[in-house]
Amino acid sequence: MQLPHPVQTYFDADRRGDGAALMTAFVADALVQDEGHSYQGHDQIEAWWRDAKQQYAHQAAPFDMKTEGDRISVRATVTGNFPSSPAALTYHFVLIGDRIAELEILP
Repeated sequence: MQLPHPVQTYFDADRRGDGAALMTAFVADALVQDEGHSYQGHDQIEAWWRDAKQQYAHQAAPFDMKTEGDRISVRATVTGNFPSSPAALTYHFVLIGDRIAELEILP
């Protein structure tokens, strides 16, 4: 499966636990929505990601992708320290150029 470059960067950096590389995938004022909360801008997004990594020690393995207009939906198997592990989650990405402008993570 060929993921768009910023989406591949996101999953690769997440897998390696590399917050600095992960942030290069996002525009400066990007918006992330996860577990009913919103995070905007690099500082909030990086804090959200680091907190989630520490709490859940999760790993995501993409297995399906669909493009719907300007939205890229990626299904991934996510394993980690949470009760429903492993779980299939959907990552909805909106790109601007070669960066992620929006990311919403849903069950």
